[in-house]
Order: sequence, then C-alpha cells, then structure tokens
Amino acid sequence: MPNNASPQADDVELELELRPLPARSVVLSLLLGLHPPELPVKELVGAVEPFGIAGSTLRAALSRMVAAGDLRRADTVYGLSERLLERQRRQDDAVHPETLPWDGDWEMVVVTATGRGPAERAELRTELTRLRLAELREGVWLRPANLRRALPDGLDEVTDRYTARPDRPARELAASLWPLDAWAATGRALLAHVTGARKPSDRLTGFAAVVRHLLADPVLPPELLPADWPGERLRAVYADYRRELAQDVRAREGR
Repeated sequence: MPNNASPQADDVELELELRPLPARSVVLSLLLGLHPPELPVKELVGAVEPFGIAGSTLRAALSRMVAAGDLRRADTVYGLSERLLERQRRQDDAVHPETLPWDGDWEMVVVTATGRGPAERAELRTELTRLRLAELREGVWLRPANLRRALPDGLDEVTDRYTARPDRPARELAASLWPLDAWAATGRALLAHVTGARKPSDRLTGFAAVVRHLLADPVLPPELLPADWPGERLRAVYADYRRELAQDVRAREGR
C-alpha cells in the first residue's frame, strides 16, 4: 500500500477497545498537551465540558488528583506535578523523537547486576523498554543506534553498554525483536478512528490511545520498517490535534 493510502477495512476492524475516558484522564490529556501544563479551574471547567464532564464531577476529580500527587494547586490554578511533568517530557519525546543517521551499528545493553529483587528487576525492564530497547534474551537488550536521547542516571551501575554489529540480517533481527506488523496494523486502525471521529469525546479517547501507541513505537531506521509504516502519520495527526486543543483552551482564556 502506498504511504498516502487510506487505512484498509481489515485494519479498521481491529479491536481497539477504546473506552470513554474518566474525568481524571480527560484533565491529564488536556494538561499534558499544554505548555505550560496548567489552567485556572474556571478554564478547566470550560475545557472539559465538550467531553461530557460536569463542573461538579471535575472539581471532585481535581481534589482527588491533588491528594494523589497528580496535580499541584496554586490558588485557583491547577498544574501537573513534577512526576507528571516527567510523563509530559516522555510524551513529547514520543511525538518528536530525535533520530540520527543509521550506519548499521546497534546499541547493546547487558544487565550485569545480580541479587536484585523482583520489583527492582521489573523497574529496570520498564526503563529499558522506555528507552526503546528490546530484549534479545534474558539480560541482553538491543536496538539500532539511531536515537539521540539521554540515558538515566544509575544505568551504568547495573548494566554494561556496547556497540554491536550482529551477523544476523538487520531487518530479520528487528522483526524478531518487535511485533512490527501488529504495531503497524493497530496504528492504521487508530488513524482511521481519529480521522473519522466527530464527537469530541471520541476524538480525545482516540488520540489518548495514539499517544500510548507512539510510546511503544521502536522508532527504527526506515530501512528496517515494513512498508506503509504509520508512525509519522500518527505523529502528524496528533501534533495537529494537540495544537487544536491548545488553541481552543487559550481562546477560552481570552473570553
């Protein structure tokens, strides 16, 4: 299928399981798309109204979110907490990842720490996955060396890092490390959903799923991807939607 083709019907029929977002998720989706990520409560009431959330429901959700450490409050202004600011940075990176020309090298990260508990091992796996690495075998993680991103503090204490040139064909290796065809099919189904949705709540739900999907994009060099990879199209439509939401919110502020 050419890159500018419309999503096919079989992709659209995928089970996306897109459920309506609760008030908390709507607030977070709105704030995560704003820079700076904060709004007065009066503007939040107007911003969530198109998504079917009443003012009383919003205020109850805001109180719970402040208590849970999701939001910080200064007078009548609510903003993302430091923990959620880090999530916003990850989301921004997912929409605009910094890539490098690929020369065939691969990053290899080998876990060397021993005697760690299940929680610590799970946390490390999550961190390595967030760095868009994939596990070749237990403790050995790989990806093409085409990403520019900061590595977390402390990673060198539990891993060794190498530059590798696997003998296995690169496309074959990439296909064994990531479910590329499944990711692409879901991506095309999401594109069909968000471009066809008309209700504000359906659009927001769809774009929230787009963000989650982009966080799982391995961001491989183009030569390692299947044909009609939808990653860039997903990024483009989400960037347009985020600008649209921000413009709507700022327009309300000016009224």
